[in-house]
Amino acid sequence: MNQHEEPRPEQSETTITLVEGTVTRIIYANDENGWSVVAIQPDAGDAITAVGSLLGVRRGDRLRMTGSWRRHEKYGRQLAVESFVHIDPTTTSGIRKYLASAKIPGLGPVTAARLVATFGTDTLHVLEHEPERLREVPGIGPKTAGKIRRSWKRVRGLQRIMVFLQGHGVSPSVALKAYKKYGATALQVVRDNPFQLAGEIFGVGFLTADRIARSIGIPPDAPQRLQAGLLYALGEAASNGHVYLPAPVLRGRAAALLEVEPGTLDAALPALVQKGLVVSEPVDDGEGVWLPRLFKAEKRAAERLAEQLAAGSTPFDIDVTRAIAWYERTSHITLAAVQRRALAAALTQKLLVITGGPGTGKTTLIRGLTQILPHKDQRILLAAPTGRAAKRLGEATGLAARTIHRLLEFNPVTRAFGRCREAPLEADVLVIDEVSMLDIELAAHLLDAVPPGCRVVFVGDADQLPSVGPGDFLRDLIASSAIPVVRLDTIFRQSTDSLIVVNAHRINRGEMPVLPEGDRLTDFYVVTRNDPEAAAKTALELAVTRIPARFRLDPVNDIQVLTPMHKGELGVAEMNELLRRALNPSGPELRFGSRRFRTGDKVMQIRNNYDLDIYNGDIGRVLAIDADETTVTVDFQGHVVTIRRDDLDDLVLAYAVTIHKSQGSEYPAVIILLHHQHYVMLERNLLYTAVTRGKRLVIIVGSRRALARAVTNATHRTRYTRLAARLTAELAARNRTT
Repeated sequence: MNQHEEPRPEQSETTITLVEGTVTRIIYANDENGWSVVAIQPDAGDAITAVGSLLGVRRGDRLRMTGSWRRHEKYGRQLAVESFVHIDPTTTSGIRKYLASAKIPGLGPVTAARLVATFGTDTLHVLEHEPERLREVPGIGPKTAGKIRRSWKRVRGLQRIMVFLQGHGVSPSVALKAYKKYGATALQVVRDNPFQLAGEIFGVGFLTADRIARSIGIPPDAPQRLQAGLLYALGEAASNGHVYLPAPVLRGRAAALLEVEPGTLDAALPALVQKGLVVSEPVDDGEGVWLPRLFKAEKRAAERLAEQLAAGSTPFDIDVTRAIAWYERTSHITLAAVQRRALAAALTQKLLVITGGPGTGKTTLIRGLTQILPHKDQRILLAAPTGRAAKRLGEATGLAARTIHRLLEFNPVTRAFGRCREAPLEADVLVIDEVSMLDIELAAHLLDAVPPGCRVVFVGDADQLPSVGPGDFLRDLIASSAIPVVRLDTIFRQSTDSLIVVNAHRINRGEMPVLPEGDRLTDFYVVTRNDPEAAAKTALELAVTRIPARFRLDPVNDIQVLTPMHKGELGVAEMNELLRRALNPSGPELRFGSRRFRTGDKVMQIRNNYDLDIYNGDIGRVLAIDADETTVTVDFQGHVVTIRRDDLDDLVLAYAVTIHKSQGSEYPAVIILLHHQHYVMLERNLLYTAVTRGKRLVIIVGSRRALARAVTNATHRTRYTRLAARLTAELAARNRTT
């Protein structure tokens, strides 16, 4: 540990302290994220060291800081700053020292002395409000005056937005993001419309923006507030998987958020349409409202699918019956009748959906395509939405498989896909696995890149949870009835020995899982614990000692704890703390807000970061922490990246993750926490998804009542999507014109 590292919380004093003093030295400063270590001379007493987000602080600044004292094991007592404000000097001597030492471009010691000699105690007022008077100072010409004016505006702009936002509970790191986006006009932007922050700055929610709005006098029925509430409600719906919302539903959700009557929003919604911030379109018997990006993606996906169906595929010479027989003979397998039909369709249909649960032979069919098609000079490409799913696909087929982002040659700098309609993929057949995870925006980009003659095989399990992102692509393809669908529903003999597979299908049919008899070692167990604390303790023992000892599995790399929710005794947050305390109790550590990262930690990325080529749901291990630079280096399955402080909001512990976040991943062993405190989340497809994440071992820990509730509750949260209807309409329109 070094002086620039944030101390561990157990070394902190909890009392909040107010300190005023002058910055005498900048010991360390990271200009990108604002993390600094500075020497302070208080107005009374000995010099101290202050650490924290002190963006824009310079030598000579007078600060009023709030924070808590912490004991650094090497460098002693330090003030961990939580917030600060600049205090302008009021004497000519103080002003001269401040300007001379602040390192403002164009304002060195000599010029500072001339300014103070000319304007005295009004110097800062002149710089702030009458910069045209700088020409009155001997030796300052128009060029230098302009440079000083621009530099001062930049320095003061940063100080003001930091003070303003921190005063409203916004963290310095988020204030920095606002300044980086809006520059010297940041404060004016926020004062004019604080709701702009909620829409454009990650880390500022609507409630924070609304609090700022109230504090500066924006009335509850102000048009910008009502419009912001509608946009926020629509954005929240997208975060929960909806592509659009019916207008009455949207107004109802926004009204509840804004604490106004729904009728108050009647003028706000058309105003958003007029500004192009939302798109409105008739749906069924009413009106639907989309965010423009989702409207375009859904419309484009339907158009591309219709184009593909209309174009037909490039023919090639193949005797399908002989080809399938050859595959069976050379692979020493016998396909079931439904598998032969599926493989024949995959070899001949322009678009095809293959869906089925675990053990029904989906991988066997993909392997058949990859063995048959190269012998017919057919170029085949394999891809999946996540790195883990692509890796499994490659291992199963022996061919290269990529994430869809890599397949489409995504450029993180330009935020554009190299493969698109103008530069399509070079393939005769495209196989996409784990299609249930494919959201509507990525699906649209993928379909853009499919060349006209290419055949596409979509493979996935329609009974799993839908994608984390907006849309329900796989179910919509099936619901459209426009694309041939093969359903695999037979569990093959080699899979019937697995209780994981058997019970996954039983759960999917609404039947309680069967359990092993006696002490026979198997791959599926239920451990009844009605008390949440006892369930957490049992899950911890299983993950840390019992499973590793009996099944020879690594407790961090091979075992994944899954839970339906984030909060509560059996939620992700609590379980992560328990598991880390047992599995990774010590080591170099970095504190980031309420989070702590430690070398060796198991972590997950929770938002797509195109610059770093890491995506929502990617799991890795922390390799190193650089406290000087406030960075965390993570190995994501062989892809090593260094994550800077600004991006650490997107990194969380992953000893335990939600079932939703486990989609597309498989683990040697999973421990599923299932308790009645999860009541609102206990649904069949959630449990089914959790059980199918385990390859070698699944253990459910919790109450039988909760298990029964999940098995019998076949309802699932319907997503508002229009892809199926759009595709049907597109095909009908094409038929009318031909």
